[in-house]
Amino acid sequence: MNADEATSAAVEPEPGARPRFSGRAVVVLGLTAVIAVALDQWVKWLSTEHLTEGEPVRILGGLIYLSLLRNSGAAFSMGSDHTWVFPVVTLVVIGWITYMATRLRSIPWAISLGLVLGGAFGNLADRLFRAPGPFRGHVVDMISLFAPYAEKFAVFNIADSCLTVGVILAVLLELTGRQRDGRRVVRKKPEPAQ
Repeated sequence: MNADEATSAAVEPEPGARPRFSGRAVVVLGLTAVIAVALDQWVKWLSTEHLTEGEPVRILGGLIYLSLLRNSGAAFSMGSDHTWVFPVVTLVVIGWITYMATRLRSIPWAISLGLVLGGAFGNLADRLFRAPGPFRGHVVDMISLFAPYAEKFAVFNIADSCLTVGVILAVLLELTGRQRDGRRVVRKKPEPAQ
């Protein structure tokens, strides 16, 4: 076997027929997204009801501060002059995940995509329904690490956390060869040249 053949044979899916469509995976995706949105909106409601802007609450010895902020941009307020872009990008992401759901057969991928979907919907709700108006609404953020106002790390919310965890899980699934259709890519050791 030459080097080209060894390279082409290095990655092959496990043998067996392609698994059938899994309604369970789509249900897990949907439930994960609903839980993420509900938790995000509940924490935002609690924050707007019980926190005051300019008066951060220090907890866990200063590891976390609860600091009510309204963010017109992305992380670190980037793009705050182009607020309308974020809902458009979010709608594209939601469309892509909806399309992927038609091929989804993996529970870990369902959780990953559900977290991303829930996070996207959580912040989209703010963009659509909060002041100053539709597609320009400011996202409610409240969690600041190590300092009260993003001096060390961006102030974020539950939706942002769900997005981040969902993307990290997706990267790990890709790196370990787990496919959205339930298959797993296994790496074969190349046979020694004879």
